[in-house]
Amino acid sequence: MTALVRSDAVVVPVALGARSYDIVIGRGVIATLGARIAELRPGAKVFIVTDENVAASAMAPAQAALKRGGVASRQMSVPPGESSKTYRVLEDVCEAILDAQIERGDLIVALGGGVIGDLAGFAAAVVRRGLDYVQVPTTLLAQVDSSVGGKTAIDSRHGKNLIGAFHQPILVVADTALLDTLPQREFRAGYSELVKYGLLGDAAFFSWLEAHWRDVFAASSSPNSAREHAVAVACRAKAAIVGRDERETGERALLNLGHTFGHALEAACGFSDRLLHGEAIAIGMVLAFEFSAHRGLLAAAAAERVKRHFAEVGLPTRPADIPGTLPGLDRIMELIGQDKKVKRGMLTFILVRDIGSAVIETGIDEREVRAFLNEKLARR
Repeated sequence: MTALVRSDAVVVPVALGARSYDIVIGRGVIATLGARIAELRPGAKVFIVTDENVAASAMAPAQAALKRGGVASRQMSVPPGESSKTYRVLEDVCEAILDAQIERGDLIVALGGGVIGDLAGFAAAVVRRGLDYVQVPTTLLAQVDSSVGGKTAIDSRHGKNLIGAFHQPILVVADTALLDTLPQREFRAGYSELVKYGLLGDAAFFSWLEAHWRDVFAASSSPNSAREHAVAVACRAKAAIVGRDERETGERALLNLGHTFGHALEAACGFSDRLLHGEAIAIGMVLAFEFSAHRGLLAAAAAERVKRHFAEVGLPTRPADIPGTLPGLDRIMELIGQDKKVKRGMLTFILVRDIGSAVIETGIDEREVRAFLNEKLARR
């Protein structure tokens, strides 16, 4: 694919043997979507899954790129938001793909944020026992995290992302220009997942973000802008981890820093706009640092530094920042108990020994977590 790469695009490989693929990062790279697909799958037609909001802004350039590449396409839009990650909407997507007579040699294109990537990717995993798909992430959260690594899922009443499959894309096209019109709240929410890579394994990157986060938020036409640099750093970090541990049997669990607390809070809010995913993860990461300090793993000053940065950016940092009421501690602990890292009923958390040094802690006593959360929730 070298001939297709613009001089200002960054290409990050995900090394998975026969399932390896590229992440293409840069402003305007959506224009190469059709040519890239035509080279990867000559003669294939595509079915685009998007949401109603993204369709208004990104569908036209995507379709134009496909047309220039000689790639025939059909499309469907679903309602925006986490509420679309359900059995009902998954069924609608699967039936629409079949109605469009998409064959095994054809492709699904997930055009949207994390919800669309998860939903369309899962549909691709199960329709005709597996179709190839391409991720075209349109949010910061999706570009730095959910579009890479092949995790696809829908939600259950028991919790987030509990029904799904590992199914790798064949290509990720991350056009950073699509982030220019992203609402600030959504950009901030995605930024929390960007910070995660510094907190779990790259202290220097976290320090860089502390100094340059405003530049990451600012749109820039420069091919070497802070935004492109930050997205590329995050994608390289995730690609390296996924390449070593594709199915989360070990190291990949570190990518869930803050997610055990965060997913429980997100579910407690009914997967609604009260608390966006990235906002929940910001609170979850602060809680993970504070819980680590509570257990004597790191200095309290490190937890405070992380909390201070999230607050400076405008992200929530504690359960008290969530609008409205939350269910009681028993329900939140029940949701934590549904976390995918629970093994034989024992809780597992991703904790930290320092900024940039995350660890997997198994066999944590539920009573310790309950006492810690009870104190945090009492401050609402």
